[in-house]
Amino acid sequence: MAFGDYFDEKMYKLQGTEEMKEIQRKKLISRLNSSYSSNEFFRGYCQDKGIKDISSIKTIEDFRKAFPSVSEPRSAMAEMLGKIWKGSLPDTMAYLAGISKKDYTLMCATSGTTGVPTPYFFTEDDLRIMAKGMSRGVWMCGLMPGETVVHAFALSMFGAGVPMVETLIRLGITVMPVGAEGGKEKLFSFSEMFGATVIFCTPSYAEHLIDTEPERVKALGFKRVMCGGEPGAGIPEVRKKIQDGFGCPLTDAMGLIGGMCLFSCDLDEYAGLHHLSDDIILFELVDPDSKEPIPFEDGAVGEFMITALEGNPLGMLPRISAGDVVQVFTEPCKCGNPGWRMKVQGRTDDMLKVKGVIVYPSHIDGVITGFVPRVTGEFRIILDTPPPRVEPPLKLKVEYGEGVKQEELPALADEIGKVMHNKLRIRPQIEWLAPMTLERSEMKTRFIEKAYEKK
Repeated sequence: MAFGDYFDEKMYKLQGTEEMKEIQRKKLISRLNSSYSSNEFFRGYCQDKGIKDISSIKTIEDFRKAFPSVSEPRSAMAEMLGKIWKGSLPDTMAYLAGISKKDYTLMCATSGTTGVPTPYFFTEDDLRIMAKGMSRGVWMCGLMPGETVVHAFALSMFGAGVPMVETLIRLGITVMPVGAEGGKEKLFSFSEMFGATVIFCTPSYAEHLIDTEPERVKALGFKRVMCGGEPGAGIPEVRKKIQDGFGCPLTDAMGLIGGMCLFSCDLDEYAGLHHLSDDIILFELVDPDSKEPIPFEDGAVGEFMITALEGNPLGMLPRISAGDVVQVFTEPCKCGNPGWRMKVQGRTDDMLKVKGVIVYPSHIDGVITGFVPRVTGEFRIILDTPPPRVEPPLKLKVEYGEGVKQEELPALADEIGKVMHNKLRIRPQIEWLAPMTLERSEMKTRFIEKAYEKK
């Protein structure tokens, strides 16, 4: 198998068009009907929702009215698995998907850092669908067979780990699966030895490499940095730091599981992630609090819901929250590439409210990173009570930069506070820490410190 076995240029160009909406409708209705007739779990799920005649659903609007959104996928999944338990997790997941457990070829799970780990099991068809979706993103950014990718995501990550390695191999792209677990010395030595041209990693890890080995990073001569797993690559200040540190373009990416594919383009000003998998994943926007639908129009902000139009990772479980609040842009991008776009505002479970102002860690990250090198860029948000409500001021631990004198810190804190107030309408209380005090992460950085759990 090679790139051409997965990439469909005609479908790529149809992303975000009116013609695509009819393709989505037909695929959704077909999937609903076939799942109802062949999947015992889905048939019972529909009956529990009071849906007696699946054939009465003819439009996407009918679909939205019939199925409520699943706003907390982890807890919903745990509850569902408890109700339909079949003696083992593989047997239960297969029942959920309406297949046999013998069909699975790869089994993964989320890290569980924010709750119960969510299992994701993949069939050969799922792996094919992931490669189909991913092919469109790598096509858009010019990452074609012939490039050598050093894979520096944690190999244990449920999507960006082994599934991504498998996907790159299918697309004919040479991959070196060093993984974040291998450590930076192995990453450098392997990249130098095998002539890597592209690196895949989290924004946090990219920043960590720049902070600790700036000259060696630049000397690698990468053509492109590909980042995902966190919103950092879409934050202007973080984006500039990574591009300047590596001396090459930075691509922000999101998706993979279920064939979902969102990639940023190379415009100087970040324009958001182009969604390139409308025929594989149906997206919707809802209000984060009420879960009522929000019109999908240029500039709209909301929590996004997904429904798989193909594949088996979660079976036919409709309208699952992706856990992110995003802003969407439906006008054509200046870069000329297809697809509507979105910018991630933050995770729903990371949302904070300070005197009614909604703030996400990514917003704080942008302000703090803007003060590098007077700060290292590392910080933590200290919560004395469970979120989202935060009693002001918002408490931060921030590392000052090398060479910054103690007597300079009060003025620096005041300067950061003014910028944060102008941009975010909040004023922080900063506790200064020496450089390299906070733990660095080679995986996903958790910016929130839950002090209330230690009381």
